[in-house]
Amino acid sequence: MSSILTLPITKVSQMIKKKILGVTDLCSLCLERINKTKNLNAFITVSENIALEQSSYVQKRINEEVHLSILDGIPIAFKDNWSTKNVRTTCASKMLSNYIAPYDATVVEKLCNKGAVMMGKTNLDEFAMGSATVDSYFGPTRNPWRSGLKYKLKKRSRLLYNSDNTTFNNDNVQTNQETLDENDFFVAGGSSGGSAVAVASGSCFGAIGSDTGGSTRNPAAFCGIVGLKPTYGLVSRNGLIPLCNSLDVPGILTRTIDDAAVLLNILAGHDFKDSTTVTQPFSPFTISDDIEVHNLRIGIPEEYGCPGMSSEVINLWKRVADTFENAGAKVTTVSLPHTKFSIMCYSILCCCDVASNFARYDGIRYGHRSAAETTTEHHYAVTRREGFGDVVRERILAGNYFLLKKNYEKYFLQAAKVRRLIYNDFEAVFKDGIDLLLTPVTLSEPVPYSKWILTDNREHNAVEDFCTQPVNMAGLPAVSVPCSLSKSGLPLSLQLIGKPFHEKQMLTAAKWMEQQMDFPILDLEC
Repeated sequence: MSSILTLPITKVSQMIKKKILGVTDLCSLCLERINKTKNLNAFITVSENIALEQSSYVQKRINEEVHLSILDGIPIAFKDNWSTKNVRTTCASKMLSNYIAPYDATVVEKLCNKGAVMMGKTNLDEFAMGSATVDSYFGPTRNPWRSGLKYKLKKRSRLLYNSDNTTFNNDNVQTNQETLDENDFFVAGGSSGGSAVAVASGSCFGAIGSDTGGSTRNPAAFCGIVGLKPTYGLVSRNGLIPLCNSLDVPGILTRTIDDAAVLLNILAGHDFKDSTTVTQPFSPFTISDDIEVHNLRIGIPEEYGCPGMSSEVINLWKRVADTFENAGAKVTTVSLPHTKFSIMCYSILCCCDVASNFARYDGIRYGHRSAAETTTEHHYAVTRREGFGDVVRERILAGNYFLLKKNYEKYFLQAAKVRRLIYNDFEAVFKDGIDLLLTPVTLSEPVPYSKWILTDNREHNAVEDFCTQPVNMAGLPAVSVPCSLSKSGLPLSLQLIGKPFHEKQMLTAAKWMEQQMDFPILDLEC
């Protein structure tokens, strides 16, 4: 029965509609998986009662022969910086550890209105500031790969295109596994690591994250699943507790490209509650299984071959580029010259937004409030000192420094100008006839926690987000596609970057990659 948790949304939906699978049974199966994988710490809050209530309602509709949507009865999770009515929204912080929003975010409302079952809220780096989901008030999230849990690897092609779910064992993977201490683990990526682990572990069939500089694609790459960042303005940010307003984008995490398209079709479109969403209509789409790529022009940005990138990632990048070329696509090297300035530009703009957005956390209306009886000014200072972690405080201080009158033009305005140059680089490449860009996502396979913590958060962001955050600076769509296992048996992924609002073209090419690479799906034996 647990093998159902490795199937794509499209197949599970068919089983529900044909009454082969009961919705309440499926919900209970996911709740059982969440309970058995507690050591992964993917969830901050499990909304068991709400999930059972929602699944019972869907089951009643099925019994009454009501027409069902593709999401009816499908378990979904939400990153814990999305507002959910009657379920706490903590942002993995002490500041909001007991905060309950009075409304649902638009993405939550849209998915639940289509029958999705909310399993709970997933872990993240505090206020989405990080690249590994280790800076959470509720503790770090563990990557399910090589976590000590028993698992098989199921061939993706058989799960998607055949009914024969033949598996191959871990022994079929060429491994050179380092021995980890019993308290050590591989990081899940961040900041949406909890959402990625929830999907990879089979605790849900899809999850919503957020992506400010790669926070959906990075953990998707580390956990061996699909991570989609839509074009800025295509999906509503209403109800997302903001980090950096001009960079934040809702992220979609699923096991397959088709599943990502299913969720995008429901979520995309104008929202009058979010003025940054575009008003142009969105046309839902499906992707054929028979895909031709001979008419595509794929660009390989030379600047993305940065120092510190592992040889395995570089070799995979070359291999996938060759695969496109052998299939008839035209693959050419392109230049994005301002990429090298992007991380510095991002750091300044993000900190400035943080300084502005986080002024609201003063312990007066909501959130943590210091118990000390003090003056107003001291109350603010003590409350914020107690409520925020080191990373958040550092960004607030840096942002306020950049925004000082004497520094505003030197830092903020200069960064805004460089951001335009970064966008212009992408625009020039696409105007020159390139359809898609193929790049790495992360510089290496997942690393052990014990090794990760030897470097501070700021340095990690500068390295781990190198290939992902320029996409946010330009507002472009991008998707992380799992492609191969490393020699250590850990996931390696690549990224496709598309033209603005060309998600269909990008996801079609991504599905072709998915078919060619046939990356295995994790099947936990618990």
